[in-house]
Amino acid sequence: MATDTAKYKFDHSMLRVKDPKVSMKYYEFLGMKQIHKISYPGYQFDLYCLAYDSPESASSHWSDRQGVLQLLHKHGSESDDKFKISNGNSDPGKGFGHVCISVDNIQAACKRIEDAGYRFKKKLSDGRMRDIAFALDPDDYWVEIIGQKSVEKTEGVTETDPGAYLFNHTMIRVKDPTASLKFYQETMGMTLLRTLEMASSGFNLYFLGYPPESAPPSAGGDYSTSVYEGLLELTWNYGTESDPNFSYHNGNADPQGFGHIGVSVDDVDAACTRFEEQGVRWQKRLTEDRVAFMLDPDGYWIQITLTWGFGQITQNQKLNKSSDS
Repeated sequence: MATDTAKYKFDHSMLRVKDPKVSMKYYEFLGMKQIHKISYPGYQFDLYCLAYDSPESASSHWSDRQGVLQLLHKHGSESDDKFKISNGNSDPGKGFGHVCISVDNIQAACKRIEDAGYRFKKKLSDGRMRDIAFALDPDDYWVEIIGQKSVEKTEGVTETDPGAYLFNHTMIRVKDPTASLKFYQETMGMTLLRTLEMASSGFNLYFLGYPPESAPPSAGGDYSTSVYEGLLELTWNYGTESDPNFSYHNGNADPQGFGHIGVSVDDVDAACTRFEEQGVRWQKRLTEDRVAFMLDPDGYWIQITLTWGFGQITQNQKLNKSSDS
């Protein structure tokens, strides 16, 4: 069977967390729900899968949807005073940037977060960009808050519905945009949906993803991508591509934090064969657990799994007697 990249999905982004109870409470406050949990007792860690359970996605298997946040908890880290997460935004662990949630009414949503006592890296009123905010989760990961409508349209609105929120995108920094855009478009089959050139600030932003066959209603203008889930934002800081000694941290060597992004495919064997033919680098080739990890041009890990519905998913039945719930 051949593989069709039009059937691929940007399924999830994985973050390591110190205390799952604290992290789950935070993301549930932001409107997410736990849709799945996988336990690996032999390896001493659990995976918690969270997402916005909209009517369109609520019946979907966790691997057959976009916009899933996967939290990895290493057993015992919650009681280890020396255990600390790297959020990816400072050296020596700089690479991953943030996850992003798009909300219905951004002023009301930010007020609700602040009123609950949660911290911000940047409030709406800070700096020149008054249409985005960055909240901080319990491990200091940055959570960007953007509006599904312009701030002018939501000014004065006091109500917000977390059920209308979306897990919009995950941001990673890249050294060479030419290499990364070619990889994600030609190898991974993603579509470049939007480019923002911030020349005065010395960086560009590229938004890619697997758009659904029928696009969601667009908010229009600068907010056209805010109505999607499962996008990948690439940030390129000018000049890094010409520095032979420059590299980003992928989050999987010390200091650890961000783990990987996950792409689910229609045929995992055919997809991995295609990736092999395109000369990708592997962190872990496909084995009997039916999961592979490949590397993008900056060394970020990409998990490749089978989309539910195209075949039987067996990785959690075979790997180290794990439990799947």
